[in-house]
Amino acid sequence: MIQFQWLWAAALLPLPLLVRFLMPAAPKRRAGALRLPFFHEIAGAGLVSEGGRRRRLVRLALLSVIWLLLVGAAMRPAYVGKPVPIAVEGRDLMLAVDLSGSMSRQDLSYDNIPVDRLTIIKGVADDFIAKRKGDRIGLILFSTRAYVQAPLTFDRNVVRDLLRTSSIGMTGQETAIGDAIALAVKTLRTRPQEQRVLVLLTDGANNSGMLSPIPAAEIAKANGVKIYTIGVGADAFAVGQRMVNPSFDLDEGALEQIAQMTGGRYFRARDAAGLAAIYNDIDRMEPVSGEPLYLSPTVSLFQWPLGAALVLSFLLGLVWLWPARSRKAQAEAPAPNLEGAAP
Repeated sequence: MIQFQWLWAAALLPLPLLVRFLMPAAPKRRAGALRLPFFHEIAGAGLVSEGGRRRRLVRLALLSVIWLLLVGAAMRPAYVGKPVPIAVEGRDLMLAVDLSGSMSRQDLSYDNIPVDRLTIIKGVADDFIAKRKGDRIGLILFSTRAYVQAPLTFDRNVVRDLLRTSSIGMTGQETAIGDAIALAVKTLRTRPQEQRVLVLLTDGANNSGMLSPIPAAEIAKANGVKIYTIGVGADAFAVGQRMVNPSFDLDEGALEQIAQMTGGRYFRARDAAGLAAIYNDIDRMEPVSGEPLYLSPTVSLFQWPLGAALVLSFLLGLVWLWPARSRKAQAEAPAPNLEGAAP
């Protein structure tokens, strides 16, 4: 459906008529005029050309159409499409992913194939991010240092691509959990307080960085940031008579305390299915959005009447100049040779 955004511009339509009646008329030039008392009889007999009158009518018609097109362009016509649902509220959600060297341990499996921990996290987190329609998602990667890989954005595909391209050790080999929390708080503190959420995934204990996890959690609590912590790693299993614990360095006590202090929850991901279930639980606890707001896409069309007015102005210039060029050509034509003519 076509709508006019500046409908008040239609008030300009009678402006040429107002100028015509309010402004004084141009003085008529009478020099060189020849008065013919019998002009009407000659015109009635068809002996007078009406080309000049037709040209005046054509010019008047073109000027009228040009003015209508210009006013139409000023009214800003636009095509308004069908309403599209837009989420009116959501969460500002930061995802902090551990890239320390221990994430390369292949103690998890996918389709009964052993894979490293980061591969499992990437696959499940990708699906989690894709479902968070209406949320602004950010990504923090941390190990020895913590970096904001993606600031808060509605473009979930960008965050997914950045997570896919991350690799183990790209920010070091150790684990700076406290710095990751502090960086998330710094990113989230300017957002509405009830929407600040951090999902922290790690497989180890804090052994690097400037800030310890518990003081960082206190800062998060003071700034209204809710933290969901996820400990990644398989349970201990027996190899012969020896017990092997691939998650021996996972500090579950600290992760549980961080979640409890900030109003979140601690989860333990022992396999891909368990990690997917954790994300589903977070989805239920942190709903994506409420009733959507419907917005209609709009495409401006003012350039079409404006372009048509320019084309007609060019044609009007040709109509205006053509009689003058014809008269000039006639004036410059050589006089007929009358020599030898009969007296």
